[in-house]
Amino acid sequence: MFQLEKTIVSEEILENDFVCNLSACKGACCVDGNAGAPLDDKETEILVDIYSKVKPFLRKEGIDEIERQGAFIKGDDGEWETPLVNGSECAYVVFSENGTAKCGLEEAYNQGATTWKKPVSCHLYPVRVREYTGLTAVNYHKWEICDAACALGEELKVPIYKFVKEALVRKFGAAWYKALEQVAQEHTKS
Repeated sequence: MFQLEKTIVSEEILENDFVCNLSACKGACCVDGNAGAPLDDKETEILVDIYSKVKPFLRKEGIDEIERQGAFIKGDDGEWETPLVNGSECAYVVFSENGTAKCGLEEAYNQGATTWKKPVSCHLYPVRVREYTGLTAVNYHKWEICDAACALGEELKVPIYKFVKEALVRKFGAAWYKALEQVAQEHTKS
């Protein structure tokens, strides 16, 4: 672990490789698990504000759950998250013709319907952040459904921190990311 500004960062995001391999996993991270995507307070407001613009990009099952449960819910851990369909898949997930799960929020963004891509927790994956008083932990979340992504990342030699660069800049800023790159360069030398 090392500290950058008000973050404590795991070396694992420098040492491990990762590139999403949707053809292998079919977007399992959007449908497996027992909790929705983590949300911060501002993101809950955004979901409410953009719901009418996103709704045309969602599937009926997701719309039904969002309208029943709300655009976001309080999870078992007391934190905000996206609602689920069937206790498993994110209510904002859509499926391609070949069954690959994709983000309906991101599809709305890609089509120009909104200016918000998706929850930062999804954008950052496999990096997970946890807020503490005055400090944020930045860690690698290893999940077996992403084994193909780890293998592809290793093959292409793309460290996690480079794969999620856009999301890390979105979360912490360009100066923070530049400092992370400097740490990574020093870390690879040692």
